[in-house]
Amino acid sequence: MKRIEWNALGPLERVAVLQRPPSQRSVELRQTVARIIEQVRADGDATLRALTRKLDAVELGDLRVSDAEFVAAQNAISDTARAAIDEAGSRIRSFHAAQQPLPLRVETAPGVICERIARPIRSVGLYVPAGSAPLPSSALMLGVPAQLAGCERVVLCSPPGRDGCIDPHVLYAAQSCGISNVFKLGGAQAIAAMAIGTATVPRCDKLFGPGNAFVTEAKLQFAADGIAIDLPAGPSEVMVIADATADAAFVASDLLSQAEHGPDSQVVLVAIDNAFIDAVQIEVERQLLLLPRANTARAALAHSLLIRVDTLDDAVTIANAYAPEHLIVQTRTPRALLPQIRAAGSVFLGAFAAESLGDYCSGTNHVLPTNAAARAWSGVALTSFLNFITVQEVTADGLRAIGPCAVTLAGIEGLDAHANAVRLRLERAA
Repeated sequence: MKRIEWNALGPLERVAVLQRPPSQRSVELRQTVARIIEQVRADGDATLRALTRKLDAVELGDLRVSDAEFVAAQNAISDTARAAIDEAGSRIRSFHAAQQPLPLRVETAPGVICERIARPIRSVGLYVPAGSAPLPSSALMLGVPAQLAGCERVVLCSPPGRDGCIDPHVLYAAQSCGISNVFKLGGAQAIAAMAIGTATVPRCDKLFGPGNAFVTEAKLQFAADGIAIDLPAGPSEVMVIADATADAAFVASDLLSQAEHGPDSQVVLVAIDNAFIDAVQIEVERQLLLLPRANTARAALAHSLLIRVDTLDDAVTIANAYAPEHLIVQTRTPRALLPQIRAAGSVFLGAFAAESLGDYCSGTNHVLPTNAAARAWSGVALTSFLNFITVQEVTADGLRAIGPCAVTLAGIEGLDAHANAVRLRLERAA
C-alpha cells in the first residue's frame, strides 16, 4: 500500500492521488461484448447455449430453472444457510419497505392540481454473478425490492456451475423473493438476453446487478442504446476514515474484506496518526496470513493508499472528492462527521459497523455506485424499481389562472401551436 502525506501535496498532485486504477474498458473488451450482443440478437437461444458451452464449459438443455430444481436446491442447503438467508431477507425487506414513497398532491394555483404517482416497472432483469463463489446476498438485494415494488415480471440470470446448475443458495434466495423466472446464464450474453429478449428469456425494461468487466460493459452498451440500468458499477472499493481511537485490527479487516474481491479492487485508509497507520499495516500483514484469497488481496493492496491527514475535516474533504462505494468512519464521534459527507454509496459509522454487515444483512442495499459515480448516483433502493409519473388536473378557473402565463411563454419561444392550444380553451372558458 502506498503511503501519502496529504498536506505535502499540491492541488494537482492531490487530484492525481485519488484517481482510480486504469479502467478495463479496452477497445478489445468493447468489441468482444458488441459481438456477443449481436450474436444474441441474431440467433437468440442458440447463441446462449453455444456461448455457455464455450465460456462456462456447460452443455445446457433447458435454460430456465425448473420447479424440480428449486425443490432440489432447498433440500441441498443446510438449515443454518436457509435460516441466514431468511434472516437477512427479513431485514432487507424491513428497510426497503420503509422506502415506499408517499403520494404527492399540490394545488399550485386555485383549480390546478399537480400530483406525482409511483408505478412499478413492468419487467426487470436481475443479474447475480457467481465468479469464485455464489452470491445469494445479491439475489436478495435485487429480489426483495423488486418484489416490494410489485414488478409484474422479474427475471433473474446467474451463471451455471460445471454441473449445469445454479448454486442452490442463490436459487433458494431467489425463491424466497418470489422469483420463478430464473435462467442458467452468465456474462455479457445473460445481459443481452434480458435486454433483447429471446424465445426463452423475456425482454426486460431495466437491468440490475453487479458483475465482471464483460457484464458491466454489456450494461453500459445497452444503456447507450436507451435501455435503463441500475447504475454504473466497477471494481469494489472502500475508504476508511480513522483517528487514533480506532481499532487497527478492525480497520485492517475492513480493508481486506474489500481487497479480497479482486485484484482491481481499491482500498484507502485516511488517518490522522502515523503510529496508527503503522499498526494497521502490521495487522494487514498478520491477517493476510490467514486468508485463503491472500494473493488476490495482495494484488489489490498494491495499488491501494494510506493517506495521513492533519485533521478529520481534511479526511472528509478527501472522502467527498473520492466518492467511495463504501465509507467507514471509525472515530471517537463518528456521527459528528455525517453532516459533512456529501458523496458515498453507503456509510458505516462506528467501530462495530463492519462493511461486511452491509454486504449481507444489516438491511441496506449492497448494489452501490463505484469509481466516483457516488457523486451523482445512488445505490439500488425500492425506488429503483419504480417509475414516477406526474399528473395535472385543471378546472376552468385553474385555466383562467395560469393560461395567460402559458400563452406568453409559448409566444416567447415561438411555438404558436402551444399558445393556440391554451388560447382556444381560454376563449371557451370565458
